[in-house]
Amino acid sequence: MSQPVLGLGPPHPERADAARNRRHLLAVAREMLAEQGADKLTMDALAERAGLGKGTVFRRFGTRAGIFQAVLDDDERKFQHQVLSGPPPLGPGAPPLDRLIAYGRARAGFLSGHREIARAALDGKGPVPAGSQTPISLVHIRYLLQEMRLGAADLDMLAFQLTAALDGPLLLYLSGTEDPPEVSERLGQGWEDLVRRVCRKGERAEPP
Repeated sequence: MSQPVLGLGPPHPERADAARNRRHLLAVAREMLAEQGADKLTMDALAERAGLGKGTVFRRFGTRAGIFQAVLDDDERKFQHQVLSGPPPLGPGAPPLDRLIAYGRARAGFLSGHREIARAALDGKGPVPAGSQTPISLVHIRYLLQEMRLGAADLDMLAFQLTAALDGPLLLYLSGTEDPPEVSERLGQGWEDLVRRVCRKGERAEPP
């Protein structure tokens, strides 16, 4: 069975000048985030730093939160590429159980490393909501569970429940009071413990 195509899909076609502006704005936004943090990144400040009109920035992102959503979307595409074609165990070539463990650990690390940006992308002010699952997770987890040949298990429900454990806002909520490296390791270890217990029958499955 071939690896499924995951999640976000190709970007919508853009005019050359619009694509150029998008790349430029994302690069400038990343520079500002690295230098000043999310709190200092505003629509006006981005327009000034990028040397573009405010209207261009507003048309591109819509709101301040849209800037952070665009940065996250760009990084999500890079993450998806690693899942689909990167080196194992996150990418193809490792046993499915190892890939599933690596995926959960990588998702926890991704959210932990993007914590400030992800919070600002939600709204930047209110409490972190639960229930917004990572788009690629359900398809990928379901695929790996099927590769493990878990017998009579309800793979659809099992995939849904495991996906819920990687719910993005939930991980942000759990990571709210600890240092990112520490909470990433704890979340990753918890994911591995959970998956090994749930998928014991599939530990000897062959790599896809």
